[in-house]
Amino acid sequence: MANADRRWHSTHGVQLRRMWGIDIVSVRPVSSGYMLAFTYRVLDAKKAAPLMEKTNRPYLIDEVTGARLAVPAMENVGELRQAVAPQSDRNYYMIFGNPGKLVQPGGRVSVVIGNFRADGLTVD
Repeated sequence: MANADRRWHSTHGVQLRRMWGIDIVSVRPVSSGYMLAFTYRVLDAKKAAPLMEKTNRPYLIDEVTGARLAVPAMENVGELRQAVAPQSDRNYYMIFGNPGKLVQPGGRVSVVIGNFRADGLTVD
């Protein structure tokens, strides 16, 4: 973990744990870079419940271009996110489309899910 990532995690991570009951694990490219996986660990299921609500449409913002990347919905599978009752001490994820590999490793992004917002996340 780079120094900037450690600083982010020590300051913003505390706020996310306190307000939303989660710890961010990673944002990393998958599917040859055409998608981005946002993974987080639930520490307090009650606080984290709004992140799982189907009515809260998640999106990822590329901090350089301002582009909003959505969670794609596949015909047979549905949205590429988990929308179940969260359980503590489990990891959950959601997959965002990354058309044209717009967001590259090392890039900074924000993740928004309803009232939840995590800014300045570094893509692994």
